Amino acid sequence: MKLYYHPASTTSRIIMMFAAEEGIALDYGEHLKPEYKALNPNCLVPMLDDNGFRLGESSAIIRYLAGKSGSAAYPRDLKERARVDEAIEWFYSNYYKDHGYGLVYPQVFAHHKRPTEEAHAGSVAWGKQKAQHWLGILDKDMIGPGRTFLCGDKITLADYVGAEMVTLGELVQCTYQDYPNVRRWISHMKALKHWAKVHEVADGFTASLKDKKFVSI
Repeated sequence: MKLYYHPASTTSRIIMMFAAEEGIALDYGEHLKPEYKALNPNCLVPMLDDNGFRLGESSAIIRYLAGKSGSAAYPRDLKERARVDEAIEWFYSNYYKDHGYGLVYPQVFAHHKRPTEEAHAGSVAWGKQKAQHWLGILDKDMIGPGRTFLCGDKITLADYVGAEMVTLGELVQCTYQDYPNVRRWISHMKALKHWAKVHEVADGFTASLKDKKFVSI
């Protein structure tokens, strides 16, 4: 199986981390080539190619790999699996939209900047406000003081998804000081065997921005 990816891509790292921790062998392919458009008209990453079966969207890919490998991180019990799915969808539909595309990306990438300074500042302020709202729910209601991971004491696909979306904020110097349960959960994720290796490029990108000033949480 080949994963078309970029190591600085948040959604690519979701798949990279899961595959590394589960011992799923993947070849890695570049997407910044003209021929990639023929494979994936979106020209986005990640995309999995499993012997001609091509699958885009990180949430679909991680579920596919979990099903194919029989991973315990995607429980077979219908209700337990539904809880994992619920958490995954919460991150994509709520948290990532506001935190990633509202707060982080407009401050880091020129093509995400709003057309006027006023619009840009307003968008970032809105993104921060909404992200803080979701972080409060994540900290108090989804994790709380008693859980090691999002759905209990065992890691699930939801943790791989959520951890990348939360740590994305480190690009703009977010520390999440007011969210102790989130910080504790992230510390568990960063202690995983392959975290440092998978995040080498992303950490280097973060380090390159350390002297810039950002709106952060």
